[in-house]
Amino acid sequence: MSGDTCPDIFELSDGSFAVIGTEATAALDEELPPDAARADYERIVVISRETLVRAKADIPDA
Repeated sequence: MSGDTCPDIFELSDGSFAVIGTEATAALDEELPPDAARADYERIVVISRETLVRAKADIPDA
């Protein structure tokens, strides 16, 4: 309600997760490790470590 924005991870109704972060495809595409790839419709999104650590408690183990 404050108008502030921030990274977030949230669960969708189908059980998938969505991530709000900083789009960084152009900057990081060439930095992907050899065992990683992305489709043309996928983007690399950066979220802070703090965001992921805080979300951990809300992500089910199975």
